[in-house]
Amino acid sequence: MTTYPLHDVVWFETQSRRTLDRLLPRLEERYRTKRGRMPADQWRTFTQRLNANFPRLFKLLFRVYGQQYDFVYYVEELLNIAARMSLARSDELKALDVERENHPHWFQANQMLGGVCYVDLFADDLSGLRAKIPYFKELGLTYLHLMPLFRCPEGNNDGGYAVSSYREVDPALGTIDQLRDLASELRANGISLVLDFVFNHTSDEHTWALQARAGDRVFQDYYRMFPDRTMPDAYEKNLRDIFPDEHPGAFTYFPDIERWVWTTFHTFQWDLNYANPAVFNAMAEEMLALANVGVEVLRLDAVAFIWKQLGTSCENLPEAHSLIQAFNAVARIAAPAMLFKSEAIVHPDEVVKYIGPDECQLSYNPLLMALLWNSLATRKTRLLSYSMRSRFKIPTGCAWVNYVRCHDDIGWTFSDEDAAVLGVNGYDHRQFLNAFYTGRFEGAFARGLPFQENPKTGDCRISGTCASLAGLEKALNEETEAEVELALRRILLIHGIILTIGGIPLLYLGDEIGQLNDYSYYDDPAKADDSRWVHRPFMTGNKADRRADSASIEGRLYQRLRQLIELRQKCGALADGEMEVIDTGSEHVFGFVRSRGGERVAVLTNFTEQPQAIEAYRVRQHGFTQDCFDLVTGSTVVPEHMLALEPFQLCCLSVKK
Repeated sequence: MTTYPLHDVVWFETQSRRTLDRLLPRLEERYRTKRGRMPADQWRTFTQRLNANFPRLFKLLFRVYGQQYDFVYYVEELLNIAARMSLARSDELKALDVERENHPHWFQANQMLGGVCYVDLFADDLSGLRAKIPYFKELGLTYLHLMPLFRCPEGNNDGGYAVSSYREVDPALGTIDQLRDLASELRANGISLVLDFVFNHTSDEHTWALQARAGDRVFQDYYRMFPDRTMPDAYEKNLRDIFPDEHPGAFTYFPDIERWVWTTFHTFQWDLNYANPAVFNAMAEEMLALANVGVEVLRLDAVAFIWKQLGTSCENLPEAHSLIQAFNAVARIAAPAMLFKSEAIVHPDEVVKYIGPDECQLSYNPLLMALLWNSLATRKTRLLSYSMRSRFKIPTGCAWVNYVRCHDDIGWTFSDEDAAVLGVNGYDHRQFLNAFYTGRFEGAFARGLPFQENPKTGDCRISGTCASLAGLEKALNEETEAEVELALRRILLIHGIILTIGGIPLLYLGDEIGQLNDYSYYDDPAKADDSRWVHRPFMTGNKADRRADSASIEGRLYQRLRQLIELRQKCGALADGEMEVIDTGSEHVFGFVRSRGGERVAVLTNFTEQPQAIEAYRVRQHGFTQDCFDLVTGSTVVPEHMLALEPFQLCCLSVKK
């Protein structure tokens, strides 16, 4: 077998330049000279971006596909795709490309606030969602993530994550033209559209899968199919069960084609075969088509699973990073305004590997999410403080997307190694958290449901809305006003942290008005076996309308949350900047300092139902030696002896000037 110097920078630079010198004239003939379709200024911009990014793209693709004899053919096809999709980009999006290239850290602003929802659950369809833009602006959103809205199978489709076409919107929601118009109107109102790129798998109704099922060998090679159990058994020696309730292992047998198909998740989600470079090219084209609709951020779904290798767990492999970085390079060439957001619900050591300017500029922060709920359950912040001290920092030019929950379940993705340092057994502690958040632990305030509970291991994840997990459902059922107030404070506390700790805060829409679990999903056969639907309630207009009533539950929560959002928007220290964890001297109080330029704030949070106090020198040693304002209450705080915190209070201290 021929070997290549994968670490020889000069060799790669030489080969990439030779390859581009060979291919560029053919591209110019096709898209500039022969057809005369691409204006001179656009061609010049395209080739500048191509020259800047091709060496990186070439090296990444060579790492994965360089041993294939027709490697250069697939590279040329990819450049044709990039040129064609760049040409199809609207003038509005071309202008956005230039703006974002000139201001690449636009997403680091303290005005950034994300929201996420299902179109049908929040507003019926795309027309209804467009009518909600004033509500989004009132809330302060600058980033709107719409859950999968493309054509998918009827019935169970994993909440839209089984995509049958990346070019067609679910007809019940609208059309692709309506989506394009929505993206433009959102942008005109200062809101970036975020969509999912489901690129590990397609549905079994996608045209590629249908052609594979019909016996087309070209498209059978788009997936991983095997005639017997020999290879599936060999792979499964090292694989974990993802959805054990549905099927053990990672393969499903289809009698009509007499093949075992790789299905990591549901049986109707067929994993793509990225060992085939034609698959990478095809998905790159789908990605750029989404960019041309007006998507500004792509959430890359299930990033850990896209590369398979015998003898491994087939998760978080080096080739997965190479492929994502290659997608990134393609985007920089043809649609540079678009950013990537990683979704890797894996060990914290692995999560951070997907984050970087050349891979995913944004990443969900599942560790912070898990540890916020952990601290509410235990009333202790040791693991939160320890982990944030060592695991929050990420590369310059990147940002966490911090959330308290999303459309998915809550998994306890803290590091067992971190827990062990503090004398905590990770397995046992997860069992406690599962019991607490499903209400099985005596005295628990939470009302959640288990998701994918594994009877063999006792493992499960947790479903539930923020309000129900934070105790509001229990308090309202028991008609206890004191408990209602404590539940609201818990909700505000954890949201206050994601609003101030750094990165982009993300709200699951409906949480701002305290929506509770919706148990009606039991009545829908397509959803009854998936407890995650309990935390995907319909956004009812009457509840949202009560947000203006300060006496209602909705108003009490919404108005106080809006106050925290406004605090973030006005405080320059909460833009970009560094985060430094404070040693508060209390196992119940989590604190950190944010700074940017000459502005600094100290955030202190009490995770118990009881008042807490910390010694004032704990914040004085971080530079807060003068009288301070609490930006939340507007009151003066004198850091002399002790600093008092009320139950579940968040205070944000700024030095008086």
